[in-house]
Amino acid sequence: MLIIDLLNEYLDPWEADKADRLIQNTNRLVAAFRSLQLPVIWVRQEFRSDLSDAFLEMRDKRIAVTIQGTRGAQLHAGLDWQPSDATIVKKRYSAFFKTGLDELLAEFGVGELVICGVNTHACIRMAAVDAYQRDFRVVLAKECVGSYDAEHARVSLDYMNGKIAKIATVSEIVEALGVI
Repeated sequence: MLIIDLLNEYLDPWEADKADRLIQNTNRLVAAFRSLQLPVIWVRQEFRSDLSDAFLEMRDKRIAVTIQGTRGAQLHAGLDWQPSDATIVKKRYSAFFKTGLDELLAEFGVGELVICGVNTHACIRMAAVDAYQRDFRVVLAKECVGSYDAEHARVSLDYMNGKIAKIATVSEIVEALGVI
């Protein structure tokens, strides 16, 4: 299970009930994965305050988000993150880009990824495409992905569904795992 960018910086602007549902659904999947001792991997975007490690648009426009050491770069407090969980810091949209995720997935012996997080049209889509390009079967947890841009999120899900990824509900994923 790969959980991408459920950070304060991104979730704070959301309507509280929408963010709560996303977090609760994600935590339900985390519990199912842990009950079967399957890996849970958290991915956080984080940049230096001088933006020297940020991507071009951020540097060009001086967009300072998810800055190292700030509350914005931290996982939302409602998430069931545990210190024993694997955590990766990324510097680009894709969780695979120069992060060591490939090696971690190989170490865990993963062949299929369930992906959760934000933003569907950017980081989720990039991770799904990159996972697919590495021959992972990809499942997007329908109630566990979201975006501030609903239209681009919808287009991205339509594009990926049945090609790059399978979109499944939390209940369908839990049932497929065989968790009671």
